Amino acid sequence: MARKLDQILVVDVESTCWDGPPPENETSEILEIGLCTVDVASLERIEKHSILIAPERSTISQFCTELTTLTPDMFSNAGSLCDAAKRLKNDFRSKDRLWASWGDYDRRQFERTCQVAGVGYPFGLTHLNIKSLFAITLGLAHEVGLDTACQKLGIEMEGTHHRGDDDAWNIAGILCHILHTTRINLK
Repeated sequence: MARKLDQILVVDVESTCWDGPPPENETSEILEIGLCTVDVASLERIEKHSILIAPERSTISQFCTELTTLTPDMFSNAGSLCDAAKRLKNDFRSKDRLWASWGDYDRRQFERTCQVAGVGYPFGLTHLNIKSLFAITLGLAHEVGLDTACQKLGIEMEGTHHRGDDDAWNIAGILCHILHTTRINLK
């Protein structure tokens, strides 16, 4: 099947984390998949989603809650990683569309977490690293964080930083800005 270039799936994951190394017998795993769909023709952000995943190999630490605002009680109705992967493939056609994230952490975390859990990787082969694209586009000497990128573009960050859906929304805004500027300059 041909790759669909009608939308870009901008993804941001939040994972279990600790202030220091993880406790014994625990490993970092994806807690939230934030997703923002971008319409390629109009370069508009269409909608954002938060897919919560109940942790199976770790607990949500106080540090993690302070960073992400995700609390253990928010996961009482959360599905599994397998459920989330199926939703990505069925509802968003993630195997057929370009997906993007801020840096390579999200891609590597998906690869690792899916392998450990025995869940099929929900994306196709093509991943766009917007963090690198941003640095190259602006001629920066190194990559910068999401908040710094927004400041450099004069874009106000929306929502709560370190929540997957809000970060995906903000990352998609940066991508739309870069692509819009490129289209204007090519005309």
